[in-house]
Amino acid sequence: MKWLGRRQSDNVEDRRGMSSGGKTIVGGGLIGIIILLVNVFGGENAQMITPILEQMQGSQGNQTETAVPLSKEDQEMGDFVRVILADNEDIWSKIFAENGMTYKKPTLVLFKGSVQTACGGASSASGPFYCPGDQKVYMDLGFFEELKTKFGAKGGDFAIAYVIAHEIGHHIQTLLGTSAKMREEQQGKSEAEANKLSVALELQADFYAGVWTHYNKENLDIGDIEEALSAANAVGDDAIQSKMQGHVVPDSFTHGSSEQRMYWFKKGFDTGDINQGNTFKEIR
Repeated sequence: MKWLGRRQSDNVEDRRGMSSGGKTIVGGGLIGIIILLVNVFGGENAQMITPILEQMQGSQGNQTETAVPLSKEDQEMGDFVRVILADNEDIWSKIFAENGMTYKKPTLVLFKGSVQTACGGASSASGPFYCPGDQKVYMDLGFFEELKTKFGAKGGDFAIAYVIAHEIGHHIQTLLGTSAKMREEQQGKSEAEANKLSVALELQADFYAGVWTHYNKENLDIGDIEEALSAANAVGDDAIQSKMQGHVVPDSFTHGSSEQRMYWFKKGFDTGDINQGNTFKEIR
């Protein structure tokens, strides 16, 4: 992606230079794998699962922080993230204004290891997620190495751009009231029915990521769309379940199949029309 020398957002909290001690809610091994499966591109799930994890992790120790210098690569990645966030700010501010609304810019938090949020605590094993409680996106950039090595996604910076745009999609849903309405509709539903609503929410966030990409075409390099589709394919529920447990359970899907995630990103990219992203009525 063409990003060097372009505007960077001021709405990034870079906590990667602080090494936190004390409590880490999500441990490694099995617990970390469970969280990665449940919460990859997590959207709403971080808030719901936190109390369970706190019980499993045990009592909280004293929290200490130590300054850690960032490498040149870390600094460059931070600059890239700021450019992508700035692109999202510019494009969504324009789209909202065209529809008679005002876009409220979210904050993106970069961290390493663990982080505390308004939705509870999380670790890097949680994957990138959006917390509606503080309207912030949280991201440990180490996730993208796992996306390549564990789940077979193509490398490249646009996979990161796609994930950021997806999480901003959850912010759009919060601003529009879609997320709150979805949670209300989940009440009293069976697990399978509630999961279908969760899938619709996640696919719509993929659609919004595609819409953002549509309006950012002039900054794309050859192969960027393929990188985004590869990432969407790698984190489909069916792909993850097949790789991690050897079989697929469609009723347990919470984010959508690989085919669905690629389809809705591509639809957003092809149309650029936010009115064509009602995944709650049109789950393919």
